[in-house]
Amino acid sequence: MEFDKKTYKQEFENALLEGSIRTSDQQFKIKLFLRKAENSLLIANHVKDIKPAKGQPEKLYWNYWAITISYYAMLYAAKAAILTKGYETKNHTAAQTALGHLLVPNQIQKEDLLLLQQAHKIFEDEYVKYFEDARKEAHTARYTAIKTYTEKRLEEIHNNAQKFVAKIALFIQE
Repeated sequence: MEFDKKTYKQEFENALLEGSIRTSDQQFKIKLFLRKAENSLLIANHVKDIKPAKGQPEKLYWNYWAITISYYAMLYAAKAAILTKGYETKNHTAAQTALGHLLVPNQIQKEDLLLLQQAHKIFEDEYVKYFEDARKEAHTARYTAIKTYTEKRLEEIHNNAQKFVAKIALFIQE
């Protein structure tokens, strides 16, 4: 699906009204969520690379959890970034909505950041797509009994999570 800034704005406003997104002044949580994201990535990397020994669950089951942990690393990073804008989210969909609305700049904002040589602050819509993709895959990994993952797909999700968390860390440092 094509990224639509107007749709994210409308969904954000709806989420504010229903309470799944709310204002917050709890800035101290930013670093806590970011640390949680970075450490979750390390754990996901460990789980992803496990070579099961005899008597342990087969690799497929470790992959389910590696995907889920990679996604949660992204969720924690997203929560940190959203807090920098003065908001908190109550669920996964609200986090994606807030990312799309609060962090992805419109064309004028993007041009201004480029002029100011602050391209590192540009949160491209592809990062929202990484989040959405990982959210869906983690849901599938947790709640279905038939999905299998190739090593390539697992690597893709994990690599996207690493890029996502690194981008958020860079974004927050300013």
